[in-house]
Amino acid sequence: MKAVVLAGGLGTRLHPLTINVPKPMVPVANRPLMEYTIELLAKHGFKDIVVLLYHQPHIIKSHFGDGKDFGVKLTYIEAQENYGTAGAVKFAAGDFKEPFLVISADLVTNFDLNKIVDFHKAKKADLTVVLTRVENPLPYGIVITHKDGRIKHFLEKPTASEVFSDTINTGIYLVDPRILDHIPAEKEFDFSNDLFPRLLEEKGKLYGFVTEGLWRDIGNLEEYGRVQAEILRDVPSIVEKSAKVAKSARIEGMGMIGENAIVADNATLINSVVGPNCRIGRGAYLRECVIWENTSVGTEARLERSIVGNRCQIGDRAYLEEYSVIADEVRIGKDATLRPHVKIWPGKIIEEGSTVSRSMVLRERFPKTIFGPFGVTGLINIELTPEFAATLGVSYGALLGPGSLITASRDSHKASRMIYRALLSGVLSAGVNVSDLEMNAIPVTRYELKALKSKGGFHVRKSPYDPEVIDIKFFGDDGMDLSSLNEKRIERLFFGEDFKRLCAECVGELSFPFHRVAEQYKEGVLHHLNLDLIRSKKCKIVIDYAYGSASQLFPNILGELGCEVVALNAHIDETKITKNKEMFDHALKQLSSIVKSLEADLGIMFDTGAEKIFLCDEKGNILSGDEALGVIAALIFSTQKNATIAVPVSASASLEKIAKRYNGRILRTKTSSRHMMEVATRPEVKFVGERVGGYIFPEFQPHFDAMFSVVKLLELLDKKDREISEIEAELPPSGVVKKDISCPPELKGRVVRTLAEELKDEEVELIDGIKVYHGESWALVLPDPVRPVIELFAEAESEKAARKMLSDYTKRIDEIIG
Repeated sequence: MKAVVLAGGLGTRLHPLTINVPKPMVPVANRPLMEYTIELLAKHGFKDIVVLLYHQPHIIKSHFGDGKDFGVKLTYIEAQENYGTAGAVKFAAGDFKEPFLVISADLVTNFDLNKIVDFHKAKKADLTVVLTRVENPLPYGIVITHKDGRIKHFLEKPTASEVFSDTINTGIYLVDPRILDHIPAEKEFDFSNDLFPRLLEEKGKLYGFVTEGLWRDIGNLEEYGRVQAEILRDVPSIVEKSAKVAKSARIEGMGMIGENAIVADNATLINSVVGPNCRIGRGAYLRECVIWENTSVGTEARLERSIVGNRCQIGDRAYLEEYSVIADEVRIGKDATLRPHVKIWPGKIIEEGSTVSRSMVLRERFPKTIFGPFGVTGLINIELTPEFAATLGVSYGALLGPGSLITASRDSHKASRMIYRALLSGVLSAGVNVSDLEMNAIPVTRYELKALKSKGGFHVRKSPYDPEVIDIKFFGDDGMDLSSLNEKRIERLFFGEDFKRLCAECVGELSFPFHRVAEQYKEGVLHHLNLDLIRSKKCKIVIDYAYGSASQLFPNILGELGCEVVALNAHIDETKITKNKEMFDHALKQLSSIVKSLEADLGIMFDTGAEKIFLCDEKGNILSGDEALGVIAALIFSTQKNATIAVPVSASASLEKIAKRYNGRILRTKTSSRHMMEVATRPEVKFVGERVGGYIFPEFQPHFDAMFSVVKLLELLDKKDREISEIEAELPPSGVVKKDISCPPELKGRVVRTLAEELKDEEVELIDGIKVYHGESWALVLPDPVRPVIELFAEAESEKAARKMLSDYTKRIDEIIG
């Protein structure tokens, strides 16, 4: 049987180690990583191997040759483009007539491949995915199978709330050639994101084979460090015969000393790998380190959990603190100190006595990931610097390509302006044109993006919750939050920093269409309203603009509706953008007081970005998030026959009762903004609402929009000719209670997975986290995507009963966490 080895990856997650060497040639226990794959294939009879190359192919071909020295026959195919995993396989195996194995060159495993072949043949499968079980499945693709092994669900890179299984995709496949017909030729096409969903939809014979044994995906520097210990775990320290180790040197734990290496007097090596032709100086101390070839470590130097590349010089008494990573041909002077997690790119020179506290590369910061659930978020001028933003802008621009058009905006704060301009510089340098809306509300940016048919966009704002944090929200060409797939693509470009630099005539251009944009947005809003109805009612409303940019636009829209408006905080004040809970509550109380004193029909407070609204009725009663959502749901159901509205799994079950009253339907969604926006694009969905003031009316745009939410609420109230307090009084009671439980990030998946197994006989819903129904009561276990906590929600016939459920589930989770 033939095999295809994918050896074309750029290895950006292993930078700076892979700047000068392709990832398959990175040494693991003093052997190139790809040797472990070739050895495994040869052991199980796979002697005819096609190796697909892309990045630095000559280095791999020079080492492995025709494969004769490794007991196999190697054929090389070089791709000229990045075709994705499945596209690369079609490119390499387009003329295969028999089933073949696909395996990556950046794995270390001892799986029994023959058992996989037997399973594939027995099932007569189109494609078999090799699966294994891991403690923390978050970084991988989760696979759920039927009892016979047929795959029923596949989830690539799940969030903690979606970890319903510990069975993951190992990236090893047995493929029948007929599957290649499903893969477009010489186009980017991925197994997980493209081929598997297509096969599941077409009910192809897609199977999963669960196996046990060593399996390590060398996807990042942490895994690279760990895999050395995995390989050497069961063997004593290995010292090559040609190596010279002084009698007074101390070698502890597992380890390896390569050919012609020298370890001088009183040196200490603990669980470390030293490559060929290295020299470890007198009294040097190395703990859990990996040293490549031809590198010297000076007298009394100290290295802690560090990785050092080829041909480096580490000076006397230099100190490399934990998780330092040094690329090839770096010179570190005497008495220099590298702080933890510092990475040094090839050829850098660290002078004597220097203290290096940041990575030496073209950018300031080298994080694990860039994007979180709220976009790109970081501390101003510490995590989010102008340098970081410029590189991020180039990465985004490189994804879109020269000549593309995007739409961008920001809030009023000076720090936002600084980061915004740095982002613009990066995007323009990639040849992307920008429609610059400058200071503007987020919904307007989303609306204009679609109107201009831009390929994307972004908004920079100071966090509404933390005065030291900046948020960057990226949008796709549909105006929604950027998809996770494109976020990953931007991260790959950011980490690789391999950008094509354009000439002066090719950089992008800026345009400033704000006034035209404001008029277009206004016309769009008014077009979707019953203007005569609203004007006839002459509502009196109080609006708190929260010092945001909506105050520059919304009064002009309200002026067309004939409403009497009392505006609060209707000017820009960058010092008041961020509110803590005390300030937020005070603002709501002030709104309530003014509504009562003026006998207004409604009170509304915006968030600064004009995406959310918070309500008080004509009596000045402040509505909770669940109450406001219930009021709007009741208005929609009572004015639109058989309507469908969508709400997150954490929202009150009272909404189903409201829907039943009017023959409507509730559709439950995940809690993420992106998912709610995706659901809003379904033709049957008339409204999407969440528990903290975010509302989507898809008839206008499938995004959160505070301004349109206000005018649509006025229209709905006028249609029913009723006050909010009347509608609120008729709502069934809602009483969702919430509690946060501290949980280390690496254990979140275990909690969800364990509870899913323990509760399999209960009525369980797995939309987002685990929702368990106990009659009409329910509890939701939802790992927070950012904080080290698990959010617990519960609702029952009384608050006391709901809190009792919280207590019971807290105990269960604490037991799982240990």
